[in-house]
Amino acid sequence: MGNSLVDARVIQGIGSSTGVVEGRARIVLDPGAIDGLDRSEILVARETDPGWLFLMLASSGIVVERGSMLSHTAITGRQFGIPTVVGAMNATTSIREGSRVRVDGSSGLVTVLDA
Repeated sequence: MGNSLVDARVIQGIGSSTGVVEGRARIVLDPGAIDGLDRSEILVARETDPGWLFLMLASSGIVVERGSMLSHTAITGRQFGIPTVVGAMNATTSIREGSRVRVDGSSGLVTVLDA
């Protein structure tokens, strides 16, 4: 189990909802500051709570810096079949807005495919 930067392009977190998805990273620090996400976007955040549900359901994948297999983010990802990685330390600062990323919700790997 991770929580580490594997290299400059790969973050190891905890895979908490299976599936692999690729899309553009959308860094969200305040859910009230945006109207929503495009279904092709990957939600990248520090953490979530129930107030983030509208963004989580709109995304194709979820990556958060905090959380465990029993966290709100992990449970929501599993419940709705959204590939999810929690415990991906420094994801909001290591991944650039708009970068193409691959989220592997089984292995917990988040790979930046381009800058």
